[in-house]
Amino acid sequence: MDDGFEGPDAYVEGDEDQDELDIEFQAEQATDAAEGEESAVQSIMGALFDLQGGQSATGGGEAGNAHSEGNVSGFTIRELTRILGMRYGGLGNVRIGQDEDDDEDEEDDEDYVTSATNNRSWFPEVKEPQKAGADLLMSGEFGRTGHKFRSAHGRKQSNIYRTMRDRAAVLRPLYRADLACDLVPNSNGTAVASYAHNAYSGQFSDDSSFYYTCVQDFSLNVYDMTAPPTPALPNRVHRTRPSRYMTDMDEDHRTTMKVINTIQGHPGRWTITDSHLSPDNERMIYASITPIVYMTNVREPEPEQIPLRFGDPPRRSHLWGFDDERFGIWSCRFSADGTEVVAGGDGKIFVYDLKADRRTVKIEAHQDDVNSCCWADSASGNILISASDDTFIKVWDRRSLGSSYKPSGVLVGHTEGITNVAAKGDGRYVISNGKDQALRLWDLRKMRSNEEYETFADKFYGNSQYDYRYGHYPRPRRLAHPQDCSVMTYRGHAVLKTLIRCHFSPAETTGSQYIYSGSADGRIHIWSLDGRVIQVLDRAHTLPMAFDPSDKELPPSASAYRDRTCVRDVSWHSKEPVLMSVGWNGGRGSIVARHEWKGLTKMGNNLEDWTERQREERDERARRRSERYNIPGAFENSDDSDDLEGLED
Repeated sequence: MDDGFEGPDAYVEGDEDQDELDIEFQAEQATDAAEGEESAVQSIMGALFDLQGGQSATGGGEAGNAHSEGNVSGFTIRELTRILGMRYGGLGNVRIGQDEDDDEDEEDDEDYVTSATNNRSWFPEVKEPQKAGADLLMSGEFGRTGHKFRSAHGRKQSNIYRTMRDRAAVLRPLYRADLACDLVPNSNGTAVASYAHNAYSGQFSDDSSFYYTCVQDFSLNVYDMTAPPTPALPNRVHRTRPSRYMTDMDEDHRTTMKVINTIQGHPGRWTITDSHLSPDNERMIYASITPIVYMTNVREPEPEQIPLRFGDPPRRSHLWGFDDERFGIWSCRFSADGTEVVAGGDGKIFVYDLKADRRTVKIEAHQDDVNSCCWADSASGNILISASDDTFIKVWDRRSLGSSYKPSGVLVGHTEGITNVAAKGDGRYVISNGKDQALRLWDLRKMRSNEEYETFADKFYGNSQYDYRYGHYPRPRRLAHPQDCSVMTYRGHAVLKTLIRCHFSPAETTGSQYIYSGSADGRIHIWSLDGRVIQVLDRAHTLPMAFDPSDKELPPSASAYRDRTCVRDVSWHSKEPVLMSVGWNGGRGSIVARHEWKGLTKMGNNLEDWTERQREERDERARRRSERYNIPGAFENSDDSDDLEGLED
């Protein structure tokens, strides 16, 4: 492992002997500094209160008591400090981090953030459906709209038996999405595996028959998800053979899941940053910050590690003989037919032809690291997507690369680097996680042309001194790039410390109508397409491995993992309302947790509250539909779901 390597997931100081929580230590310093700053402000305000108290001391008892308790007119010093928004030194509309040469016309910019409060309040909470997202939700491109209208008319999945009975009575086909799309995982989870090192990715196979993880010690672990669960008893926990990288002080790899295979990957630099399965679920590729991506077999014991070399051929050097290119691949993905691999890193994207056993495409794509790349659809291999620390997502059509290595278009909106990009698979919609704490939804038909992009490519609208690895996001200069072309923005999670992943929910069971992401604060966020956070799962309350994930969830006080957890990757089962999350356990390895749907009572309300909420949503959707078709009142108070089904199915 090379010392001093700098990259998105590397240590800041590059010392192998340092714990990853050097970054946590820096975050603690930042927090302590903020608290010290707040304390200083409180001291100043306390002096003002003292002065006021001295002037009014003759006023008698109640004023004197209020002064002695640090309270004036019903406000404590801490409350008044918070109200004035001075926790991080901001006052009113003071502009923090503004470059001197970037002042033109920004005072009137509606995107400019003027709130100077804590990190979470930089962005307003979305409580109501956003029009753009609601329109997409009802467009037919994110699942069956007939079910959505029936749901809006009070026929939710609170009684699945009745739904199946009614369908059978009228001989209608029963779609899986009609039963499952409202069943969103809602438990804080139970540990099902643990490692002595940080796990960087964890995903289900396409058919969810198995689940795999990639760990910092370069181990690949594959688990059988079709096997019956192991009884949740401490003496039944599986222990696999320790990695050759583990010392006697390390914990074993422990799990309650059936292990199909444990593969020791080829050592790279720092960690395995990305991995992907072939469409036939037989092969796996993984990147480890070198110019070589390795391909291996998922099921064979001690399988061969086949190198896919993305660098140029070695060049002769006067000093060392032959020099290899030294750059890192951060992301890799199989094509839809499994015959090609796209990879990105060091500002470049590549395509490797597995049949020809050679690299076929090399594009100087970005001005900074390419942290993530993917194919735009699951039917062809023509459109490539790359996301970079230069804040841009670029779209490449291989059919036009012969004449010019320029992108077909650019997705503009993030103000900081991008950690992950994921495609819906239909060739139209993609989502991305940004270090500006935004998850954005994009429509490829609305991208900026390359000609437009080149007019502002050199302008930067983020914070020049910001390093997301330290675990604190400073006050942003803007909410979005001035040329923002994203369709929707989702917030609430923390994209810090590492390259946090984001995904669409499964198409088969939910129509991809949900978007979900891990978070550096240990919470898993699930958004509806319309912008609202509909579920937050907290890994701080994950139950230990001795519990059964399918049992009734215990109160938060019973949970065992109180360390600060960073959830890097999350995966949603393609057929069941189950999530698996990979979380770094406060510098002491990592935990894989299983999150299940625990029923209506776990949703924080009762059936009556839920029915009332659905009635309100029904009226709102009926109103929007009436406005769209200019038929005032056409669907108001209508319970005729058969007519609606005929219109939308």
